Amino acid sequence: MNLAPLFTPVRMGDLELPNRIAMAPLTRMRADNPGHVPTDVQAAYYAQRAAAGVIVGEATAVSPDGFGWHDTPGLWSAEQVAGWQRVTEAVHGAGSRMIAQLWHTGSISHPDLRAGALPVSASAVDPVQRSVTAAGRVPTVTPREMSLAEIRRTVADYAQAARNAIAAGFDGVQILANFLYLPAQFLNRATNRRTDAYGGSIENRARLTLEIVDAVVSAVGPQRTGVKLSPMHESGPFQADDETLPAAEYVVSRLTGLSHLLLMGAQTDFTGTPLAGLSGDAMFAHFRPLFDGTLIANTRMTGERGARLIETGLADVIAFGRPFIANPDLPARLAAGAPLAEIDWSTVYAAGPAGYTDYPVFAAPEPAPVRG
Repeated sequence: MNLAPLFTPVRMGDLELPNRIAMAPLTRMRADNPGHVPTDVQAAYYAQRAAAGVIVGEATAVSPDGFGWHDTPGLWSAEQVAGWQRVTEAVHGAGSRMIAQLWHTGSISHPDLRAGALPVSASAVDPVQRSVTAAGRVPTVTPREMSLAEIRRTVADYAQAARNAIAAGFDGVQILANFLYLPAQFLNRATNRRTDAYGGSIENRARLTLEIVDAVVSAVGPQRTGVKLSPMHESGPFQADDETLPAAEYVVSRLTGLSHLLLMGAQTDFTGTPLAGLSGDAMFAHFRPLFDGTLIANTRMTGERGARLIETGLADVIAFGRPFIANPDLPARLAAGAPLAEIDWSTVYAAGPAGYTDYPVFAAPEPAPVRG
């Protein structure tokens, strides 16, 4: 199939992208220092992948309360801002653009990551997942319900992290509002049992996400603000129910005037769930009419699928995640029809450059000599 649609320019918010290939956010656990500061090896890693039209940085905690995954970076301290500035300078120097993904893990965090304190969430409901700590993956615990004052402070933390991101040289921000993290914990009725203005109806459960969006827009502007949000079917209390899709529709339909929406296709089997009709490309067809900005499609993307989604108008940009791990030159490989390198999974969540910055680039074969 002709992959030319992937290599056409597109406008995303106030950014002009030279191609429609995005590097999706990928947690890689290389901020292995007490201050959760991005390192020089992270700068090298992202610069290697700067042929992408835009890079979405790894999930980055907005505050100490939001931190909840071992060896991941933050965006709340001056040292972290300086560390990220080295990363963005490297990416810009290599010719790409980069946006920060803003993260609050909520109940996915663990007391071992919080000096013994309980993580916070919408309600005191164990998400029944795994927390990633220095000792490895351990069962989550029952969190503490956030007070109204803590909710207000958290919204302010997102706004400040967005300002810090721009100060660090990022070209925009993306609010991580799906998977199993704090905004999703509020939106999901199984993990949100509140009886105040943040609980009960879909409108109330969506309040935190929309307040975060408003605060970030006020801090850095709508054309620098995007959201990652999709209806998902996960384990435990995050299994899809009859309100999972309407809740996502409600939020997405109110994200007007923003830079982008990163929408994930089905990561798990939707068969027999309330999301059964959203398998394959149906997720993008369903949400395309609800969002007026740049739609970034993600999950199990190939060059052929991405080109088709762009050509049919179901997406504007295609985000590749796992393929970028072992293929720092992914756009060149796609353009050449070259085979993709395989991931060494033992080094994905590790430390140092091994399996991080040492994947080779594709060497195109030399043309055969012309004989007269």
